[in-house]
Amino acid sequence: MVRGMTDDALPDLLMPRDHERLKGVHPDLVQVVQVARQFTPFIVLEGLRTPARQARLVAEGASRTLNSRHLTGHAVDLGYWLDDGDGIPENGEVRWDWPLYHKQARWLKDVAADLHVPIICGADWKNFPDGPHFELCRRAYP
Repeated sequence: MVRGMTDDALPDLLMPRDHERLKGVHPDLVQVVQVARQFTPFIVLEGLRTPARQARLVAEGASRTLNSRHLTGHAVDLGYWLDDGDGIPENGEVRWDWPLYHKQARWLKDVAADLHVPIICGADWKNFPDGPHFELCRRAYP
């Protein structure tokens, strides 16, 4: 396990709202998210999406595809979270600074590699970078 920790030694740092937003997400991706939360601060913005929500996001320009991995539970969006100490996400605590998302992506990639779960990070996309987005690799998870 990551940094010598065993599954039993990992505290659950996800909040109830995070667990709610992970419902319907593939268990391997959920495990990556749960372990990564030990090393980088984030909140789960979104997991599984309905086709109607995806169509809305495309219409608004926030997504470019109606075939999103969110529709099948193979993707999550994680917001970099700078908690003010109260443990409750509030306005201004989720940050959108690109250096933070590159840092977050490094942690998610490291955790996923340690767990042998191939992931794709939206921060790495050249044509439509999406810092909060992480998805299971289609080759391993069709």
